[in-house]
Formats: sequence, C-alpha cells, structure tokens
Amino acid sequence: MKIRFSKMHGLGNDFVVIDGVRQSVALTPAQIRFIADRHLGVGCDQLLLVERATRPDADFRYRIFNADGGEVEQCGNGARCFVRFAHEQGLTGKREIRVETLAGVIGPRLEADGQVTVDMGAPVLEPARIPFTSPSAEIVQSLEVGGRCAQITAVSMGNPHAVQVVPDVDAAPVAEEGPLIEAHPRFPRRVNAGFMQVVGRQRIRLRVFERGAGETLACGTGACAAAVAGILRGLLDSPVRVETRGGELSIAWRGLGTPVSMTGPAVTVFTGEIEP
Repeated sequence: MKIRFSKMHGLGNDFVVIDGVRQSVALTPAQIRFIADRHLGVGCDQLLLVERATRPDADFRYRIFNADGGEVEQCGNGARCFVRFAHEQGLTGKREIRVETLAGVIGPRLEADGQVTVDMGAPVLEPARIPFTSPSAEIVQSLEVGGRCAQITAVSMGNPHAVQVVPDVDAAPVAEEGPLIEAHPRFPRRVNAGFMQVVGRQRIRLRVFERGAGETLACGTGACAAAVAGILRGLLDSPVRVETRGGELSIAWRGLGTPVSMTGPAVTVFTGEIEP
C-alpha cells in the first residue's frame, strides 16, 4: 500500500510527515528505517505521524520516530512543521493548535509572517524525571566522557539533553563524544548531546548529536535546552538567538516554572507517495 507524505524541514532538520488522520498508517521500525534511508527511501532525520487526538484538550496527536525506527517523546523543529502541515493539508483552519505528544501537550502557532512559535512547556531539571542518574540536582555536573570530565547541564524539554559549553563549536568533538554521551549509562533512556558556544549574552552557536539520528543541522528541543542551561548558569539572558548549522531560532524563557517559547521557520520541500 502506498502512503502519501510531505518532505519538510526546520532549519535543515528534515522530516517525512505523514497524515494518519485520513489514511490508515501502521509502520514497523524496519519500514521507518527504510523511509528514512537517504539512499533507498525518502531520507529524513525523523518521521512524524499526525493522528487524531486521544484526549479532549488536544486537536491532534503527534508521534515522532527517529531514523533508527525508535519512537521518542518530543521534537521542536518537527512541531513547527506539524502545524504548517496541518494547515497545508486542510486538517485544520486554526492558526494555533494544541498537540498531544508523549511528553504532554504543546501549542504551536502559525505567525502572520510565516514563522512558527511553539510553547514547548516548562523545562524539567529534576534528575529522576529527565532521567539522569545523579546524587544531586546541581545545575552543572561532571560527566566522564572518553577519559575526560565534561561539565554538562542536564535538561529535559520532553526529551533528555546534556548541554556543555565549548570555546569553539566548529572545533567541538561532536562526532567523537556525541555517541559516547548519547549512550552514557547515567542517562538510562539515552540523551541528546549539545555543544554550545556562547557568543554574547543573547546569542549562542549550537551543534547537537541527537539520539537515534546522529548530528543534525538543527535541533529545536536542543536549542531550548541550551538556552535554559545558559540562563541557569548565568551566561545568557532571554531571549536567546540560537545559531545552528541550518539557520537561527529564537528562544525565550522567563525562568523556573515557566514555559519555553521557540520561534523559527518550517518549510515544505515536496510531497509524494511511497510503498514502504
């Protein structure tokens, strides 16, 4: 059976987005890996599935699958693409929708200028809820990685992140340390590894090695986590411009107990059909 899809991206973090409202979709991990394959399939960092909501306070259900076929809790760049997809496909006429994810309900909003703003919810810092094995809730903690101690801040934006500050993001050992941090035993569900260079009080450069996908051109939840980590460490002030290899995001956060707001683009590249 052929499945209709849209190929989309948010700052180069690319997705195959599938309407599971008007067509029946049940994909195995092997089929997701095939679709995500850049040589044999469509190619993407993540596959996004739009479904009918299962709770009364949401308009849709949003499921996210990494390129390795595993389902994850949250994806910020994908959330922006989600609301644009829902509009372009005629699934809703609302400019702001409420979307059910494994991490809770988020609220993406299509702005008049074409940008998309997403209420990502409040960051989670308690180690047990991230989850992160730690005897304390210190903002900066040592993590042994490849024979050295990296100073990381653990944050969950619906999915876990380990953010470290580096002097030069271009020279950061993302390819070497990213996989080691992703699979570190202190993160029982694996983790996204963020490498952040502070450029100014309201500007950073960021690279993220995403669990199940490797380094991507941009990571929305990673940008949120990095901004939160920098503000908590006294290095940044809100709003923060986050420069990724795919482009820029704007992240705003007022402090503990308040939600993180993320604004950036969402682009449709092409539509098509595939038989997985």
